Amino acid sequence: MLIPIGISVYYSLTNRNPFNPPTQWVGARNYQNLATDPDFWKVLTNTIVITIFVTAASNVIGLAIAVLLDRRGWLYNALRGVFFTPVVLSGVVVSVIWQAILTDDGLLNSTLRGLGISDPPGWLSDPDLALYTLSWIVTWQMAGFCVVVYLAGLQGVPHELYEAAAMDGAGPVARFRSVTWPLLAPSVTINTVMLLISTFKIYDQVQVITNGGPGDGTTSTIAFDVIQTGLVGNRIGVSSAIAVVMLVFVAIVSTVVLQLLQRREVKA
Repeated sequence: MLIPIGISVYYSLTNRNPFNPPTQWVGARNYQNLATDPDFWKVLTNTIVITIFVTAASNVIGLAIAVLLDRRGWLYNALRGVFFTPVVLSGVVVSVIWQAILTDDGLLNSTLRGLGISDPPGWLSDPDLALYTLSWIVTWQMAGFCVVVYLAGLQGVPHELYEAAAMDGAGPVARFRSVTWPLLAPSVTINTVMLLISTFKIYDQVQVITNGGPGDGTTSTIAFDVIQTGLVGNRIGVSSAIAVVMLVFVAIVSTVVLQLLQRREVKA
């Protein structure tokens, strides 16, 4: 793991281009160029928006579904498997399915036209919608992971606490707020940190569904930019610098969030 990271750091300090040798040392110039590159900041902003959207929505949806499925019976066991299925699917498979549904002539818009809506939204072609549509697709795929983690947390809550709260006159909402939610703190930590790390590296869905568009980089992410710059543009030095920035950013954000959430666990 350390050797590829070290090579990337080294390349980020050079003008490495396999089709334009020789490789020369340029120091921090690649990083300086990124700091003044509006396209890079746009890509970083897109990535942050997707990460925040997916992390928040997946946690909320996953917790709601987990509470509904926290019951005994074959039906609830089957539904747990249904909600977890998208997680084990390839990102490419999920992307192809949703692309067929959400294109301008796809299943959803065809249905809307059949219902009398003559000009349905361009879910993937409208620059104002595409980024959020992409975020929703990733949320749909990742929510099942949150469901499983929250279910494990819910099943670890002692029933005696619910009974004691009920005897004190606490209703369902009060029991959730005072008993369930504090004891789910470790589950919240796991889901949040895992989603932050995995979503910040999102690539498959961007490549298959939008290819960074519509327009100029509307849905481009950092991982997508690394591939495009390095493997398509052959600017290995610049792409390595972007990858190092992504590594540092993810490490800092995940560490800070982990520390904050672990403090909440202690208080809970």
